[in-house]
Amino acid sequence: MAEIIEGLVCGKCGVNAVKRQVTFDYMRRTFGHEVPVCPKCGKVFIAKELAEGKMAEVEVMLEDK
Repeated sequence: MAEIIEGLVCGKCGVNAVKRQVTFDYMRRTFGHEVPVCPKCGKVFIAKELAEGKMAEVEVMLEDK
């Protein structure tokens, strides 16, 4: 069972997000990361820290190739 994230509610559905492994595709590369997801509509929440941290690192690495 997915871990419920209290306090992080989907704006569309009004239900608490859960942690799920999500696959991201960027520049023909695929990588996975565990992020909050709405269990009802599937909308993914990308925290600022993740977007500016890990995802930015992957972006730079892939663009440099």
